[in-house]
Amino acid sequence: MTQQRANINSFATYLVGGAVRDALLGIADSDRDWVVVGATPDAMLQAGFTPVGKDFPVFLHPDSKEEYALARTERKSGTGYKGFTVYATPDVTLEEDLQRRDLTINAIARDTDGNLIDPWGGVRDLRDRVLRHVSPAFAEDPLRVLRVARFAARFADHNFSIADETWALMQAMSASGELEALVPERVWREFEKALQSDQAQVFISVLHDCGALATLLPEIDQLFGVPQPATWHPEVDTGLHTLMSLQQACRLSDNLSVRFAALMHDAGKALTPSEHWPQHIAHEHKGLPPIADACQRLKVPTECADLARLSSQYHTHCHQMKVLKPATVLKTLEGLDAFRRPQRLQKFLLVCEADARGRTGLEDQPYPQAELLWQCFVAADEVDVPTLLQQKPVPPGPDAGEKIRNMLHQARLGRVRETLARLRAEQ
Repeated sequence: MTQQRANINSFATYLVGGAVRDALLGIADSDRDWVVVGATPDAMLQAGFTPVGKDFPVFLHPDSKEEYALARTERKSGTGYKGFTVYATPDVTLEEDLQRRDLTINAIARDTDGNLIDPWGGVRDLRDRVLRHVSPAFAEDPLRVLRVARFAARFADHNFSIADETWALMQAMSASGELEALVPERVWREFEKALQSDQAQVFISVLHDCGALATLLPEIDQLFGVPQPATWHPEVDTGLHTLMSLQQACRLSDNLSVRFAALMHDAGKALTPSEHWPQHIAHEHKGLPPIADACQRLKVPTECADLARLSSQYHTHCHQMKVLKPATVLKTLEGLDAFRRPQRLQKFLLVCEADARGRTGLEDQPYPQAELLWQCFVAADEVDVPTLLQQKPVPPGPDAGEKIRNMLHQARLGRVRETLARLRAEQ
């Protein structure tokens, strides 16, 4: 054990990336990543490290289990984010390793004595709140367009902006067609991380403004410039409303599926013929195919895809709860599969509230419709089959199941009708 420790400590190791950046910003609890200079894979193995890297040499520390990567450089050798040849030899310097990174704020290192190594001006850009690429090699990896947009969202509350020269590169990369080479899993992973930011709408806004959203999520990009009735949507533009709804979803919930559904809920409005603007008749159902296409293309998790689809289909039903017929209310609950998945109903109600509040000047308005629908569910869910059968037994037979289902439906409809009458009278 003593000899192993001596080998580990003999390596030139540096804390790099997010841990250094976030510590300088006063943000705690970042993952710690290390770069090792002058070592070989064999030397790491002899020191007790466990190899975990597939595309380049990364190892887990035998005790801390933190990641230690050999210093490396990369050269473009193909398309997409995987089109690189990696060099990880003992003569690669720390400065060369830092130069291959995306942004200057991610290209700062700290040695074991606590000294900062900052060859590319990351500390300055942290101070000035600027997201700036390290080198022209930034343009070789199209995934970096998404990463900059994600960092813009993550650090929106810290007032970061994108450097002009970096913005120009992102626009050129978006127009080049290289984004089409990105594999869906990596694109969704960036979306997933970004949607977990408190200002996730900034991610979508940056991608739209630089031209990347048209390739990555055209179903949403096409909403920008599509008008809605100013009476109900003072912001008018559907794309802007989508951003505002996502912002409200971030305020209301940290659940990924809620935020994704808020992003996708009005996708059908992009399919309205311009001669019908600003009305969007049946946009709820028109949105189902583009949502399905987007979710299939990006390999979106089933929970997120299902909530997005149902939110598109039923969100206007929830908005109309003050006047909706009892039969339609029950149909909505059944369509949402609320009686088997009450948690899904709760998430759906949050999406509807985010939609209602995602309008200029209405961001803090009450949304009593959600409570109306929830109370109708609670009342209808109290109906149970054993009690119904005690009151009115159903004899065995081939149609017994259908009769029981009809009895349950009618009993639930009665409870919904009673609940709506009572609650509407109280308003």
